[in-house]
Amino acid sequence: MIEGLEILSVGAKGKAIARYEGKVILVKGAVPGDVADVKVIRKRKNYEEAKVLEYKKLSKDRVDPACKHFGVCGGCKWQHLNYEKQLFYKQEEVYENIRRIGKIEPEEILPIEPSPFQYEYRNRLDFTFSNRRWFTDEEIKSKQKFENRNALGFHLPGRFDRVINIEACRLQKDISNRIRNFVKKVADTNDWDYYDIKENKGFLRNLIIRTTDFTDQLMVIFSFAQYLPEEIEFLLSTLIKKFPEITTVVYFINDKKNDTLYDLDYTVFHGEGYIIEDFEGLRFKISPKSFFQTNSRQALNMYKHVKQYAGLTGSEVVYDLYSGTGTISLFLADKAQKVVGVESVGDAVRDAYENAELNGVKNVDFEVGDIKDIFTDGMFAKYGKPDVVVADPPRAGMHKNVVENLLKTEPRRIVYVSCNSATQARDLELLKEKYDLKLIQPFDMFPHTYHVENIAVLELKNV
Repeated sequence: MIEGLEILSVGAKGKAIARYEGKVILVKGAVPGDVADVKVIRKRKNYEEAKVLEYKKLSKDRVDPACKHFGVCGGCKWQHLNYEKQLFYKQEEVYENIRRIGKIEPEEILPIEPSPFQYEYRNRLDFTFSNRRWFTDEEIKSKQKFENRNALGFHLPGRFDRVINIEACRLQKDISNRIRNFVKKVADTNDWDYYDIKENKGFLRNLIIRTTDFTDQLMVIFSFAQYLPEEIEFLLSTLIKKFPEITTVVYFINDKKNDTLYDLDYTVFHGEGYIIEDFEGLRFKISPKSFFQTNSRQALNMYKHVKQYAGLTGSEVVYDLYSGTGTISLFLADKAQKVVGVESVGDAVRDAYENAELNGVKNVDFEVGDIKDIFTDGMFAKYGKPDVVVADPPRAGMHKNVVENLLKTEPRRIVYVSCNSATQARDLELLKEKYDLKLIQPFDMFPHTYHVENIAVLELKNV
């Protein structure tokens, strides 16, 4: 046991950091400013992990968590930390990664943009049905008998086979809670089988709720492990009658051993089978398989900044790398001569073309393929070399071939959007050979988590 350990900061993945006898100690559940007696539970080469036995002093930056499931669910690990401090540590992480990993000093560091809403900011939540409910320590200690072992909620962190039953989640609008709890009540009343992940059997498997912020539309998606037409008809028709706010309902039949739906067809039970979001006059069709930024209001704010930083005059050829369903491409189109979106997922490119048609945008094209293989001379011969590049890669960052082609092609400006400032910093170190880092602008897309987005703006040297 280590007595009176003071928590100093937070590090990678939001873990609290302390130091003891020259060693780094990571303490789960603590926040900077706490003083606690802790027990080391795991020793690593460069650090040790510990759990709190008793708090001796609580940090002034602690706040009461808003969610009853905090500490068990694991979805919002920072709910007990003052929001202003959350922003401080996120900004600090971005800057330290750029400076330490990228070995580069930005000319300007803009303050992090807070999320417009700290709660009810998500437009999508995915819930799991399971016959293997996770019981909390309090429930076990109560020695109460739980006849119903079914759960509809989130997977316990680190346990694929256990699901926490969620009664009230603060991440989405309250209608999400009311729909989920109603569905569970109907399922339990009718004694329907919840999915057994180990046996790959059951009836009810997944529930996904998607909403829009600016058009007030709502999609409910079900995944059933069995096709039971009478039960499906009863559940979905009852749901629509109870909640007339629902815009559309679709369902999948998934009897595979994994939960992914992208390789399956779906049936539209009610409505059009999609919802429409509106970003300042640009309309985006969101189908059951479509990717769309999870925090709509902050995404719109970020896209406005991307457009501003791109510095378009109407004469530029713009490449939008990792373009997804074309949101950024369409956002930039009215200020560019031509926008070329490049994306590896075929379904996303189909959605992008549909969104372009929906908005009457003619000066965009989309190419599908592995970006490291197609963002090359052949594409430049077809569309012209880029004047401006916007890149929004996945967490792994850009492939080295993409970085090399950026250095070879020399667009005058690069706007690099990232959800992982560590891999972004790695790429910036390579790009600094020919580019100045003009500014960084972090965004809080996911309050109460350690995740942070960042925009880095680069300009070609000696232009």
